[in-house]
Amino acid sequence: MSKRDDLIAKYADDLKNKCGMTPDMDLLTKVTIGCGPSIYNADAATVSGSDESELATVKNNFLIKKLGLSDGSALDSGLASVLDTYGKSNRNKYRAVVYYMLTKHFNKESVYN
Repeated sequence: MSKRDDLIAKYADDLKNKCGMTPDMDLLTKVTIGCGPSIYNADAATVSGSDESELATVKNNFLIKKLGLSDGSALDSGLASVLDTYGKSNRNKYRAVVYYMLTKHFNKESVYN
């Protein structure tokens, strides 16, 4: 298996065990590929749920630019909901998992077709 396949398996495990979701492996793979080389960088591969500037970056670069959503309170509440599901006490929130859950939360799977 490639390093990316190993990471996708790790992300699927997080979705099952930490989030209680059965992952759509095809979508998870596409979201992971969409994250680009950031998944291989220890700092960039995770999202800090308590860092306001990081959450603003996720909101602007992923939700607005990538998924094409309009800015508003729904984005903040959706992001908060996803981070709650992942677990606030969980220090390693993988970017690909957060993006996958946001894609599902906002029903934007079509972006990856």
